[in-house]
Order: sequence, then structure tokens, then C-alpha cells
Amino acid sequence: MSIPIRRADALDALRGLAILFMVLSGSIHFANPLPAWMYHAQVPPPDFKFNPDLPGITWVDLVFPFFLFAMGAAFPFGLTKRLQAGAALWKVALQSLQRGLMLVAFAIFLQHTKPFLFSTAPGPADWLIGLASFGVMFALLVRYPDSVKRTYRIALRSIALAAGAAILATRTYADGSGFLLTRSDIIIIVLANVAFFGSVLWMLTRTNILLRLGILGLLMALRLTQGIDGSWNQWIWNASPFPWMYKLYYLQYLFIVIPGSIAGDLIYAWLNAPSEPLKEERGWGSMQWGSVAILLTGVIGITVAGLFSRDVLLTMAVNAVLLAAVYAVLRSAHSSEARLFRTLFYWGTFWLLLGFFFEAYEGGIKKDRATVSYYFVTSGLAGYTYIVFSIIAEHLRRRWPFALIIDNGKNPMIAYVAGNVLILPILSLTALMPLLNELTYTPWLGFVKGVIFTLLVAVATQFFTKKGLFWRT
Repeated sequence: MSIPIRRADALDALRGLAILFMVLSGSIHFANPLPAWMYHAQVPPPDFKFNPDLPGITWVDLVFPFFLFAMGAAFPFGLTKRLQAGAALWKVALQSLQRGLMLVAFAIFLQHTKPFLFSTAPGPADWLIGLASFGVMFALLVRYPDSVKRTYRIALRSIALAAGAAILATRTYADGSGFLLTRSDIIIIVLANVAFFGSVLWMLTRTNILLRLGILGLLMALRLTQGIDGSWNQWIWNASPFPWMYKLYYLQYLFIVIPGSIAGDLIYAWLNAPSEPLKEERGWGSMQWGSVAILLTGVIGITVAGLFSRDVLLTMAVNAVLLAAVYAVLRSAHSSEARLFRTLFYWGTFWLLLGFFFEAYEGGIKKDRATVSYYFVTSGLAGYTYIVFSIIAEHLRRRWPFALIIDNGKNPMIAYVAGNVLILPILSLTALMPLLNELTYTPWLGFVKGVIFTLLVAVATQFFTKKGLFWRT
């Protein structure tokens, strides 16, 4: 039987995992380096110098594409009801544009209020500004409860706007500069671009998946030819009236968002289909579901490890065996839910294979600068991760391990900013940070420090989620 909240939770879990792993990867200590697979593959220890010629990926390189995949999968959930209610497509597209511009403003403000940008050694005043900026963003972005009167909302947001403008107008940064449009959080800028263009693309192709794939193919053609000097392809690729907030380069990440939107269509359609009568399938139960989850988890781990170690052919061979086993198990079930998982599995396998077929292109898979292989490999792995979460939380009745990441996935913007402008200032102003820094005298204790910091961010975000205080995204 279909239980929509569980399916929404599985998607939130994927988003929450991405956000918290993003926080963790940024909290890992660099002074005493851990093994190379604990960092971005193209920024290896011990000197952490960017090497664009170094192929491979690590778990750190999965976090952003997993979030993008979840974003694409959420399009049907966020847009279908508005369109079915009779809203004109142009009005919904305009709302998406407003959302994108809001994210751009958020990216610029956030990057101007991170205490470490004020000074290489922030003092109490810098940490207090960080806390104040969190309050500004909270007042501007929170979805106020119905009990808060409209006049109060307007007043609170007006005060927050004035405070935010004062911060931007008065702060001087470590490099001696003031406010700059080009100073922005690049991750949020990319999200702003793909959120707008991806949602419009989904609306235009929501009833025609072949058209969506066709547009993906056209974008791929442009991606593969943009390096030809003097071509119109190169001109379009580089043209931008506002390079501080839009570049066609960012739209490459639609190669992850589009696969996510296809998965979202399948999940949304299954949720809204009439529920089947509950029936037992002979020879099918927890063991079968558990085996699928274990096998797909193995594919995820082996793919990352194999591509990092550059054992590409061996990785493909082992994956072929594991994926064949998954297929053999899934084909023996015939419920609507099993059919959903099979279809998601087929799409995930298609994207993974496409990524492996592109692996040798551009010198091997890389996150920076992202290769074609990277987009499709990570899309396939994100689809598998969704299946694993859904199986464990629903069929094996083990939802509790995901409660923390689900709550963070429901409130991703708070989770994203809380580390720099809430937890770090509180730890620094209360002198708790020196205690945590004591853990950095060995590499793995430094990792423990990162885990503790990430848990603090997660718990803080969960607090706001449980209080029903969500930021608009």
C-alpha cells in the first residue's frame, strides 16, 4: 500500500544526507591530513593543491549531486498541484524566477556574513555579526505560522532588511574590500540557476519525457562543442548579461537535475495512483528487500572506491554481477511498489552505465571541473540511494536511523548556513571551540571533531524543524 509520508521522507533523507555530508566534508581537519579518499579527489593531501588532471571521485564528491538529484525529484511535488489548480504556466514560471532571484540574494548575503571572511582570526564582534546575520536570514526566510499576524510579519521582515543592509554597508573584509556582487556562495548560485531553469524545463515537458531527454541531448551537444574556438556554441556558452549570477556553465548540472526529475515523476505518479489491496507475494519478504538494499549499497561503495583507485574495468565487472543480482531479485515481485523500484533501478542503471561509457572522456571522471561522466555516474548512484532509503525506512520498519537526516532534509537552508553563522559563533563566543580543537592533534580525532560539529548543526536544524519553523527554498 502506498504511504505518501514515507516516500516524501525517503526523498528528504537523500537531501538531508547530502546537506550533512556537505557540512562534514567542510569540517574535516586539514592540518593533520587524513587519507586522500576523505577529501575531494582533485584536492588531495598533503598540500591540498587543486589538480584538475587528477581523475577519480570520493564520497565527498557525491554530496552536491545527491542534493541536485533530490531537487529535481521534488519538482513534481512542488509544481503539480499549482498547475492542476489552474495556475497559468507563465505565473508558475514567474514564481520560479522569483525563487531563483531569492536564492541569488541569499547567496550574496550569506557570503558577506561568514565571520572568517571578515578576518582570518575572527574576534567577538565578527562572531556577533555572524549571529545577527542568521537572525536576519531567519526573519526574512522563515514561513511564519498562521498565528503571526500579517502586520507583524511585514514589520519583522522590514527590520531584518534594514539590519541586513546595514551589515552589508558597514563591513570591511579581510582583503580590504566592501560589498561586492561577485562575492557570493557559489553552491547557492548554481542551485539558483538550476532551480529556475530546471523547474521551467520540467513544466514544459511534464507530459513528454522524450522531449525532456531531447533537450538534455541538445544541452549535451552544446556542452561537448563549447570549446571550439570561434564557434557560435562557444559564444552562447560564454555569453552572460549578469555573470555574477548566471552562466550557462552552471546549467551543466541539469544533467543531474533532469534524471532526478524523471525519478520524481515516477515516485509522484505512484503515490497518487489508487492503492492496491495489500497482498502477500509468495517468496517475497524482508530478506528480499534487505538483499536489494545491501546489493545497491555495495554498488555505491564499489563504484566510488573503484573510480578513486582507477580500477575502472574491475569496478564495471563487479558492478555487473551485483546489478544482475538486484535485477534477479526485483523481477520476482509484482506489486505496484516493486514495479516502481524496478523502473527506478532501470533508470539508475542507465545513468550509471552512461557515466561509465563516458569515463575515459576528458581524462577520467572528475568533480572539478566536472566531466560528463561525473554527472551521470552520480545520478545513477543517487537513484540507488533513494531506493535503499525507501526500502529500509518502509519495508524493514527501520525509519528511526533516518529521523535526524530527514528533519534536516526538510529544512535544508537552515542546515546549510547553521554551521558558519550559528554553531561556530556560539562555540567561539562561549570558549567551547578551544575544547573541540584539542581533538585535532591526531588526524582521526580531527575527524571526530568534524562529526561532533556536524551533529551540532543537525540537532540545531532538527530543533527548528520540529518547531515547524521552515525556511522558504
